[in-house]
Amino acid sequence: MDLKLFGEVFVTLLVIMDPPGMVPIYLALTGTLSARERNRAGTQAVALAFGVIVVFAVAGQTLLDYLHVDLPALQGAGGLLLILIALELLTGRTGDPNQQVTSNIALVPLGTPLLAGPGAIVATMLFVQRADGVADHVAVAVGIVAAMAAVWLALRFSGGIVKVLRPSGIEVLTRIAGLLLAAIAVQLIADAVAAFVREYTNGG
Repeated sequence: MDLKLFGEVFVTLLVIMDPPGMVPIYLALTGTLSARERNRAGTQAVALAFGVIVVFAVAGQTLLDYLHVDLPALQGAGGLLLILIALELLTGRTGDPNQQVTSNIALVPLGTPLLAGPGAIVATMLFVQRADGVADHVAVAVGIVAAMAAVWLALRFSGGIVKVLRPSGIEVLTRIAGLLLAAIAVQLIADAVAAFVREYTNGG
């Protein structure tokens, strides 16, 4: 196994997914859930993100070509999804925490587009294209697994913060997380628009 390639994959995905930056958003989204439901949401989110990344690593370019979808379009869609979630956090969410809510939170926005977002997908596709031979592919696979394990650990052991913050602290954290999510969403959309402009300008 190529340890250098493994290190590149692990560090790149870890930087893109940013576990420390994910913790406040994760806590804001799951702060009203019980500890068991919160842990389940984190596990489901990581599992979904892992599945999405693996699918795009194996057949990402083929899938996008078949659907006639460019990567900037995927990026823009992720940004729009995050804006919807950010607005909910900034204005206050309604509904009782239950299993359905837990699953929804785990799928969107935690699993995708926050963890398995355009950045992680594109990086993984590029690493797979670079890989030459079985050893390189194993290094990429182990790097992905290690990065997802690190993210899961960060989410799994962040629950203690909820006990310290209490409901009032969670409320403040929710508003801050909403603002951060809105900024991330705007950046994703801006990058997508810039990519489209460059593409059509160069094409023209």
